[in-house]
Amino acid sequence: MQTIGKPIRRVDAFGKVTGETQYPGDINLPYQASMKILFANRPHAIIHRLDTSKAEALDGVIAVFTAKDVPVNEYGLGTPDQPVLCGPGSSKPFAERVRFVGDQVALVIAETEEIAAKALDLIEIDYENLPVVTDIEEAMRPDAPLLHPELGTNVFCHYRIRKGDVDDAFAHADVIVEGEYRTPAQEHAYLQPEAGLGYIDEEGRVTVIVGGQWTHEDQEQIAHALDLPREQVRVIYPAIGGAFGGREDMSIQIVLALAAMRLHQRGIERPVKVIWSREESIIGHHKRHPYLIRARWGAMLDGKVIAADVEVMADGGAYVYTSPKVLGNATLMCTGPYEIPNVKVDSYAVYTNNLPNGAFRGFGGPQGAFAAETQMNHLAEKLNMDPVEIRLKNILREGSLLSVGTPLPKGVSLPQVVEQAALDGGWEHTPLGWKCTRQVNHRPTSPHIRRGIGFVTSFKNVGFSFGAPEKCSATVELHGGVEIERAVVHHAAAEVGQGTHTVIAQMAAEALSIESGKVELITSDTAFTEDSGSVSASRMTFMAGNSVKGACEKALEKWHAEERPAIATYTYRPPRTTPFDPQTGKSEPNFAYGYVAQVVEVEVDTETGHVHVVDVVSADDVGRAVNPQLVQGQIEGAVVQAMGYAIMENFVQKDGYVQTQHLSTYLIPTVLDVPERVKSLILEYPDPNGPWGARGMAEMPFLALAAGVVAAVHDATGVWFHEFPLTPERVLKGLGKI
Repeated sequence: MQTIGKPIRRVDAFGKVTGETQYPGDINLPYQASMKILFANRPHAIIHRLDTSKAEALDGVIAVFTAKDVPVNEYGLGTPDQPVLCGPGSSKPFAERVRFVGDQVALVIAETEEIAAKALDLIEIDYENLPVVTDIEEAMRPDAPLLHPELGTNVFCHYRIRKGDVDDAFAHADVIVEGEYRTPAQEHAYLQPEAGLGYIDEEGRVTVIVGGQWTHEDQEQIAHALDLPREQVRVIYPAIGGAFGGREDMSIQIVLALAAMRLHQRGIERPVKVIWSREESIIGHHKRHPYLIRARWGAMLDGKVIAADVEVMADGGAYVYTSPKVLGNATLMCTGPYEIPNVKVDSYAVYTNNLPNGAFRGFGGPQGAFAAETQMNHLAEKLNMDPVEIRLKNILREGSLLSVGTPLPKGVSLPQVVEQAALDGGWEHTPLGWKCTRQVNHRPTSPHIRRGIGFVTSFKNVGFSFGAPEKCSATVELHGGVEIERAVVHHAAAEVGQGTHTVIAQMAAEALSIESGKVELITSDTAFTEDSGSVSASRMTFMAGNSVKGACEKALEKWHAEERPAIATYTYRPPRTTPFDPQTGKSEPNFAYGYVAQVVEVEVDTETGHVHVVDVVSADDVGRAVNPQLVQGQIEGAVVQAMGYAIMENFVQKDGYVQTQHLSTYLIPTVLDVPERVKSLILEYPDPNGPWGARGMAEMPFLALAAGVVAAVHDATGVWFHEFPLTPERVLKGLGKI
């Protein structure tokens, strides 16, 4: 291949390393005004009175907007259950209630940010505080305070899986293991806090420059809330400083558009800019879902798992966001990448007065994998079996049936991935089965330092799941005379740091048989690009590659017919998926998957409780590595981020209030915390439907790492942990030291 498989330099590298690249917070327009947002700062209340007169009278204040200024005061991905602004006088009665501390109440637009901040303090509000519920199980009780009283319950999503006869299987099982698992919230902590500008462009469109993950979905939600035709709204993404799922849901997009529109209607032609502080960002956008998972698995003496009974509860926080999708993944993945003939799963997503929870790298997979992989390691211990051996006895293979009663799409490589990770991680295959031969010095420097290793595996959906409509469009222009001198690719895919635009350029060059330097990109602007879908669910390389490939092929046909320039648009639609059957869960949940296995070595200081990840071997089947250097970066980045989730990142909420509002109290990994080695095993077993065989992969290395850390800590200390992060305090308690 000419460009596929080559580690070409990122198309955005020069601008980013020189500082020339502009992120939303860097962009300024003539005569712009500053905006500040008043948050509710209380977890549950009704607003009876909202008086902005003193704020409006402050010198330098241009306007103050409240709920009465929002034409259609609702939004939400899939379920429009959240007000744009909370308060009286709204077009939607449910907007009079605030349901978490980050609900937005008022917008102040002023000459400077300082004046706007001062004006926020002058807004008078009469709140009636309501009972607060922050515990999942308490929120599920019939007598619990209701966040959305019109629904009559706080449970807003329930899935069921019923496969085989679970009760009979448990009656015949030789061993049964049970566990209750709790996974924490996690802050995305992307480098760039929310920032953007709203203005009216030269064609009269309400325009927002912002960071996000799906320009056309942002456009749709803005248009709905502002009661405008979609074509009257324009969304532009410049450089984006990270996302990880945290920019899938709205934060500042709608309010920026609202401010620009309302000022324009008053004859004030002023762009409006907002930049959130880190504290505002932490309070204002969603988090990874905390989960409570109760699992009971049964197996035979030979290690074959015959039954799994799992209850899954997700804290959805105050609004739905992407909880149904996240819960769907957790429901599928809570029994692991294993063929289990008898499965019962009940899963629930529940409203609480905590911050809303939504998409975060792996969405639902890490929570399900933590329970599943720890259960499998418990079984291995109880049966005195090697963790690799027991996995290969149960692993999903070509034709194996998932818990939902259907097989994985063709191209299943789980056995090969597990074997490769095992061989590289210190295992060997003997006549008696798999055996770990890795020499781990359990007391490397002193008696209180212990080392151990763990083995885990998982699988990850590529693309939206369970019947969600999927499409991705690309337009390609070919310019030149006898030969193609340049190719212009129009694509809406967001570049959030993962290298999407680079691989799009590589795939276009490959499809056109030209040098990648001849490819020009026009990206992430609804005025010039068709809908690509979201940069999430590990889908964009798969989807964009197929759309670009199709557009290039159509453009080449026109080129060979002497059409100059040759312009073609192609929309790719993958194989369909289907939702859970309401009673049995039977479904075809995903059109493609990626597969991963990892070996984790840790060092535990039994005196201080500190856990340090020493070494990680991560084997990832990516189908085809379009750009191996980018793949390696994704593996290393995911491992470090997952390590933070497993060990350090202790996001604390109490009675609906966030206790860890700063990066001084919410610790994320630094360069001093990363493993001494991350070995990236890039495996390439082509996906039959992937472009050039590529699978999505950015989330895979994250999925099971927390379970791998816990397994390694157990190997080092003999203690199992069913809850994380493994902070020093939690570790010392587990060791009986405090």
